[in-house]
Amino acid sequence: MTEILAIGTYPDWDEKGFADLGARRLDTIEALDTLSEGERAAIRAVGYKGHHAFSGAKMDMLPNLGLIANFGVGYDAIDVDAATERGIKVTNTPDVLNDDVADLAVAMLINVSRNMRMGEDWVRSGTWAEKGDMPLNRKVSGGKCGILGLGRIGRDIADRMAAFKMEMHYYARSEKNTPSGWTYHADPVDLARAVDYIVIALVGGPETAKFVSAEMIAALGDDGILVNISRGSVVDEGALLEALENGRLRGAGLDVFVGEPRIDPRFHRLENVVLQPHQGSGTVETRKAMGELQRDNVTAFLNGAALKSPVK
Repeated sequence: MTEILAIGTYPDWDEKGFADLGARRLDTIEALDTLSEGERAAIRAVGYKGHHAFSGAKMDMLPNLGLIANFGVGYDAIDVDAATERGIKVTNTPDVLNDDVADLAVAMLINVSRNMRMGEDWVRSGTWAEKGDMPLNRKVSGGKCGILGLGRIGRDIADRMAAFKMEMHYYARSEKNTPSGWTYHADPVDLARAVDYIVIALVGGPETAKFVSAEMIAALGDDGILVNISRGSVVDEGALLEALENGRLRGAGLDVFVGEPRIDPRFHRLENVVLQPHQGSGTVETRKAMGELQRDNVTAFLNGAALKSPVK
């Protein structure tokens, strides 16, 4: 019986990659019930791709499980504490997706500030020919940008924003080694008060739930723009919607939401937001690299080698 189980919906290249390893695949973690006791006992490594909770109870259904290799940098669906208690290692796929996520963050900020949704409609609808130039929008370069969470992805976003001649500010749990002139803020509300734009690059999970509070959104102010490429859970979504609806925030670029893909319908009615379907890492090149790293972790574990990107 196979020692490897791949859980989730994968593209053809990852299906083949797991098949070459002799893995069995399930669409969802709930389908563990369809395996016999013997089949579950044989599993030593799981490649996991999904947002449904991988709980301690699910781990207990696989009594010889030693590794959960997550597809994606965010692993908040996996109960890492429960895994650690059971001696199960957890890995993720960092770094290989940094560029794509950082690129999207910059693109959404420019899209919001330059009102590119209106611009495209202005052309496609014939309004340009009928009414002439569209209303003026707002400059991005030279503004003050705050990065909330200066980890790997946050730093790549910051480097891109700095290239737009921006004054850089950041919040992290501790001060980082950054270029001269970057300003560290120990208080996220102070960060929001100091900048024009906030880009959220925090990890998800209970510790960061609603970290971007109503107070922080208010501090950003009615001329501010918020961009989120991390997790929907890190933002007080009700406070964000109220600010956007009532003109207390100029706009937002959002790739992640609470309850996605069934997002709050209030977002659909807003003209001052750019909405993306959680596609920060969504390029062929990056998704292939993520799948390869996931399988490399599985292979390393089964061979008794050092894991490529351990979380715990």
